[in-house]
Amino acid sequence: MLPDDFLSRLKALLPADALLLDAAECYAYGYDNSRKVFPPQAVALPSTTAEVAAVVALCHAFQVPVVPRGRGTGTAGGSLPEQGGVALSLERMGRILSMDPANRVMVVEPGVLNREVQEAARQHGFFWPPDPSSGDYCTVGGNVATCAGGPHAVKYGVTRDHVLGLKAVTGKGETIKTGCYTTKGVVGYDLTRLLIGSEGTLAVVTEATLKLMPLPSAVGGLTAHYRDMASCAGAIAAIMGQSHVPSALEFLDGAALDLIRSRQPGLLPADTRAMLMIEVDGSVAEVEEGAEAILAACRNDGLIDARREPDSRALWAARKSLSPLLRDIAPKKINEDVVVPVSRLPELLAGLEELSGRFRLKNVNFGHAGNGNIHVNLLVNPDDADEMARAGTCLGEVFDLVLRLGGTLSGEHGVGSEKRSYVQREIDPVTLGVMKEIKRVFDPLNILNPGKLFP
Repeated sequence: MLPDDFLSRLKALLPADALLLDAAECYAYGYDNSRKVFPPQAVALPSTTAEVAAVVALCHAFQVPVVPRGRGTGTAGGSLPEQGGVALSLERMGRILSMDPANRVMVVEPGVLNREVQEAARQHGFFWPPDPSSGDYCTVGGNVATCAGGPHAVKYGVTRDHVLGLKAVTGKGETIKTGCYTTKGVVGYDLTRLLIGSEGTLAVVTEATLKLMPLPSAVGGLTAHYRDMASCAGAIAAIMGQSHVPSALEFLDGAALDLIRSRQPGLLPADTRAMLMIEVDGSVAEVEEGAEAILAACRNDGLIDARREPDSRALWAARKSLSPLLRDIAPKKINEDVVVPVSRLPELLAGLEELSGRFRLKNVNFGHAGNGNIHVNLLVNPDDADEMARAGTCLGEVFDLVLRLGGTLSGEHGVGSEKRSYVQREIDPVTLGVMKEIKRVFDPLNILNPGKLFP
């Protein structure tokens, strides 16, 4: 239970409707898309940076855990209040504070939805490149916390490449400003990039200055169908090895294609066992030239067909629906987002096929192939102890394979609680020690999202 004195002071900091203490109401803030539940004892719903700072400072004084959260769309357990305490929901900080087309900048609060950013930017001929599949529901704060990417990261980069500065509250309740309003700026340490991807363990972001990009004048869609996964993986390396960069390059294996076929018969050819969905953007001339070069790179002995798609909206909708469809089939699926250098993708995909066969597990792979970022989904039954044991061993071997290939354990989902036991496989003890020292500078009493990221 939270101390009575703490609760009475917390009530004085916020309007009556901005603090939830009822267990049933708090329960809704105790889970995310990892499907695990850790209800907090209280939920604070601040509307301003000053209220965030006051709540965090109080939690610091009483050493009460405080876990910032957005819409809970993350899959790695990053926003779970595992140690109880206060869930700090930023849903009421949903204002677009300014739109500045001349400087290609938008300033927003963390509760603004990714979709709302895109809609506001589009009115002025711009877009914000981070576009996760949950973009209709996820928030800018969540994008910043996990350094979200999405399909267009292959050309435009991820969240850290499109945030100029932040306002944030440290674990002591102090408000800091990082970065600047301009695309050039080298005064002081780059705290903006340090906070991006830190999953709420260093500070609570209350404002973000976003760098916008102009909407391309033309967009072209392509698809390439393959007889086997190895041919498809070879084509990915060939596409990324030539000079025309696609704006999206998505990979789907046979199991992912079968899932789409089960819901949308006739959308895909029956003999396709692996597929690429490709997008090219730019001027009309750039799209034409790029499409031809990429189609040429797609050609190999395993190619069934590669073609331009006049309207690929149905395919993209099917691609974005894969994760929810897999949740319907296997609610407790093990969902990972590993990354390897693009040139090593053939080895990764061959290794995944061998591992799923050896451990007798159903596996569905798809993802952002242009970045080497593959979403590995082990479809498991949590009530089958033997299968879960096999899945645990298989997952460890998947991570070992990724690291042998020069990759990393997470590209955009983050570490949260789901991957923390594997972090030591990737990061050496000295480097981990430096990270923990940084954590202590920002959050000396370890109240901000405690227990996340580190083993």
